[in-house]
Amino acid sequence: MNDNFNSSKIKNYDNTLNNEESEYKKLLTVLKEIRETIALLEKTISR
Repeated sequence: MNDNFNSSKIKNYDNTLNNEESEYKKLLTVLKEIRETIALLEKTISR
């Protein structure tokens, strides 16, 4: 029984890490898009 519990905890921990990694990648993508938008706005304003 204890082995099943530990195995379940490990799987949950792995899922949590995968989810956090996925969220981190999404955040990086959004930040990259924001940076590109700001760069375009700066070019537009400085014309």
